[in-house]
Amino acid sequence: MNTARHNVARQVNHDQLLAYWNIGRLIVAYEQGNNLRADYGKETIKQLSVTLSREFGKGFSRSNLQNMRSFYVYYPKCQTLSGKLTWSHYCELLVISDPERRSFYEKECERSGWSIRELKRQISTSLFERLLLSEGKANKEKVLELATKGQEILSPEDIVKEPYVFEFLGIPEGKPVLESDLEKALVRQIENFLLELGRGFMFVGTQQRVTLNNTHYFVDMVFYNKELHAYVLIELKTVKLMPEAVGQLNMYLNYYAAEVNEPGDNPPIGIILCTDKDNVSAEYALGGLSNKIFASTYTYVIPNKEKLIAQVKEVLEHFKDAPLKAQS
Repeated sequence: MNTARHNVARQVNHDQLLAYWNIGRLIVAYEQGNNLRADYGKETIKQLSVTLSREFGKGFSRSNLQNMRSFYVYYPKCQTLSGKLTWSHYCELLVISDPERRSFYEKECERSGWSIRELKRQISTSLFERLLLSEGKANKEKVLELATKGQEILSPEDIVKEPYVFEFLGIPEGKPVLESDLEKALVRQIENFLLELGRGFMFVGTQQRVTLNNTHYFVDMVFYNKELHAYVLIELKTVKLMPEAVGQLNMYLNYYAAEVNEPGDNPPIGIILCTDKDNVSAEYALGGLSNKIFASTYTYVIPNKEKLIAQVKEVLEHFKDAPLKAQS
């Protein structure tokens, strides 16, 4: 019964997308055939909205018809439309003018099954730019890869962001917070935290005990990533990155590799979330380790999108003459 309902819903969704795509196609064809000026084109859509609303009811407002027009312009081949996304998903995507950013969010939304709320959140927190900046070496190949394939999780580096955004906690920027309180707040909002961590994460627990020579230590948060088949140990710091935090987490990773991992598990991964980090100090603290440990900052407010885009452009300037590898 549930399968039948799902199939019916998919068919209805497909028919709606195809109908809206065809309306967009007809609007564009009419405009091109009559060489309409922009202001006259707007008036035409206004009249079309009145007529269609009178005949068929809701769903044909001027803004929705404008979206249908953009829908056809951005997706001229209806075969490229995803049946997993609804018209509401596409309306959010149509706001993104940059084709590479739009393609990334479309593919990630389809692959991760984001709701409309989750898609809006990922766009507003600039996930695309944060992934590009995560390794500090964004280049044209990385941009093209994200646009054509979405976020591929093939190595530990692929799950790291810079910065992480915890706006869902509602903590004012600059307010002092204890590490224990931050941990509790993230657990209370675990669904939002899992969304921010990304695809494939499963929550294992907090304060997971590590016992060495009758001394107990506790890992702040432990997750398992299904796509990497690896435990991910997260240490929360309400101060800037300190070298001793790296050593402690390295010890935890060695313990998990020896005592917790089961056959088929890949080496555990460590992430230190801190308020600030000095890139030079981080490079020396994290370099030369056999374990994969990453340090990223976090913020309680949605980062300035223009600033992130400017950072990406600045990094890309260094690679503007670099040729792109042939895409398979």
